[in-house]
Amino acid sequence: MRVLTCLHTMEIGGSQINAIEIAAGVARYGHEVIIYGPDGELRTMVAGLGLEFVQAPPKGEPPSRRNVAAIAEVARRREVDLIHAYEWAPSLESAYGAYLRGGVPLVTTVLSMEVPAWVPKHLPLVVGTHEIAERERDLRPDLHVIEPPVDTEANAPVTDNRQARKNLGLGDDEIAVVSVSRLAAALKLEGLLAATRAVGSLDPALRVRLLIVGDGPCRAEVQAEADEVNTRRGAEVVTLTGAMLDPHDAYAAADVMIGMGMSALRSMAFAKPLIVQGEGGFWLTLTPETLPIFLDQGFYGVGDGTDGTARVAAALDELSRDRGRWAQLGELGRSAVVDRFSLEAASQRQLEIYAGALRPPGNLVRRAVALAHPTAHLINFKMHLARQRRAR
Repeated sequence: MRVLTCLHTMEIGGSQINAIEIAAGVARYGHEVIIYGPDGELRTMVAGLGLEFVQAPPKGEPPSRRNVAAIAEVARRREVDLIHAYEWAPSLESAYGAYLRGGVPLVTTVLSMEVPAWVPKHLPLVVGTHEIAERERDLRPDLHVIEPPVDTEANAPVTDNRQARKNLGLGDDEIAVVSVSRLAAALKLEGLLAATRAVGSLDPALRVRLLIVGDGPCRAEVQAEADEVNTRRGAEVVTLTGAMLDPHDAYAAADVMIGMGMSALRSMAFAKPLIVQGEGGFWLTLTPETLPIFLDQGFYGVGDGTDGTARVAAALDELSRDRGRWAQLGELGRSAVVDRFSLEAASQRQLEIYAGALRPPGNLVRRAVALAHPTAHLINFKMHLARQRRAR
């Protein structure tokens, strides 16, 4: 089977890394998997896993006619058996291109916390949590859950992290709180700013240092907040390291991790205590009592809409003063990842979904009719955005 895995970006991010790692797992079963997306830093990861990369045109306003045609042409030229598109833009561009025009079977994955109404409902859909699946089940007859997997061999506890801490400029007496995150407005920015302010409010005697590992469009805003905190404290308590293609040292060096989604799961694989970041002021430490919540809704949450600085400060203060819990909380996370989020299990599940999707997709008229409803939703959404822009 030849699979074309379509990504909306090749920048470092959980959805893309998840797609590439599962693609490599599928390839290990003897299938040919091609990664398709615009140029970006994750090309190195694709090459390192022995996968082929086909470069897409630069991103346009989705769904882009140019990108629709480009996907259709790659699928035709490479005689692709199935397309797997991640997130809504590649899903629609694949649907209007290779699926509608060429009848190529299409599987979609949406790892965002909500599935847009314009993602076609008649196609196989994979989501990342059981909570999202419950919301979508009555709307989508071909719905599947693959919780974001973790390579538990590549991401594993480190017995001696002194070199990793030295590489990141951490002192022996500093408590390293680490966030590995894309510095983007959606989902991330609110929490990063809250964590930065929180570290600045902690007792200086605790010697807590926050490392924010990542890059993105909101870097200047996060850096400005960090500069303000550092100036007020008279010491560098918040450091932005920039992006790391392989953030192994960041996870290894940490005493406590903060994060959501894939970053949270990797933190757990390294057996680190974890404070889960969400939106709307949500912060919650992973404990035996809270683990069932996260296994249901994903490692994320929505708060009451207030500023979460005090919540994350309280969680950091508690963990910083009770180092005796670190090993217990780390082992809790590691056990959960090994038991439930292995890359091997996710790859096998993906292959089962592919087998079910390899069926005749119907004639051109039926395919066009099936896409009419999501297209109407997309048009309404774009008209709503246009009205908002005119109002501003």
